[in-house]
Amino acid sequence: METLAYICEDSLEGMLSAVFEAYEHREFPDDIVVRGLFQQRLGEKVRYVQTDIDHACRVRAGLIRTCGFRAYEAVRAVYLSDDRRKGSAIHVFVRYAMKRGTQALDDVAHPDASDFVVINRFVYNEVHHWKEFLRFRQAEGGLYFAQCNPKASVVPLLMGWFSARFNTQDFMIYDEVHALAGISHGGSWALVKTDALEVPSDTAEERSYARAWKTFYDAIAVKERLNPDLRRQLMPKRFWGDMTEMKEEAPRKSASAGDSSVQIGEPTVTGGLPISARAKRAPVALAD
Repeated sequence: METLAYICEDSLEGMLSAVFEAYEHREFPDDIVVRGLFQQRLGEKVRYVQTDIDHACRVRAGLIRTCGFRAYEAVRAVYLSDDRRKGSAIHVFVRYAMKRGTQALDDVAHPDASDFVVINRFVYNEVHHWKEFLRFRQAEGGLYFAQCNPKASVVPLLMGWFSARFNTQDFMIYDEVHALAGISHGGSWALVKTDALEVPSDTAEERSYARAWKTFYDAIAVKERLNPDLRRQLMPKRFWGDMTEMKEEAPRKSASAGDSSVQIGEPTVTGGLPISARAKRAPVALAD
């Protein structure tokens, strides 16, 4: 039996354009995959989908009107997953949600919603982990910098949360896995795609506070009650490399090298967000 796959741009707009095209052509593709991840199966028919912002906006508006903004936020979160099934999960869920309405996200056992719900839950669990374990440090120039290596591209979901709380501080969160930097300045924030970072040294004050925090962390530990297994359960070891209090046990990995770089100084980048908060791949210099 011949199968059908849609290939789209790696953006939320591209994925929603694929959903629109499936409706328009009255087709039900077996797979929706972003370019670069597609592996064609024997006898599989392929349709390449061009990103159309108007089509993406129509899908977004219809989903919000029928199912509420919560459903659209879930679609956005699933898109940010690294799961290869995300395109198909979004397509199947949108079709189901447009019929079911606002209760679609609660139908966790329904076959048209189960994969979508599982991926959505995984992404938000990753967001909650990084809200807890992300550590900022002050670099020369006054910018606060944090580095992470998440299992999903969660920086777009973290930026609004941190920017609202640190709206008087300039900061950057760099995702070394997805080569994505979130930059906040004056309460506004933007995303920049980059391959590498050149990070200035920590300030003397930052080094002093880091030593104080490490001393406090070690001082309050009760040797007789140490439980390494429980600590790894509550604070997974993959987060330790970027945590101030754990750096002696797992030093922070340096940013990977690449063709482009971000210079960290006094940030001048601000901006709002399109549908997906899509970032452009380009070297950025943040200078005075």
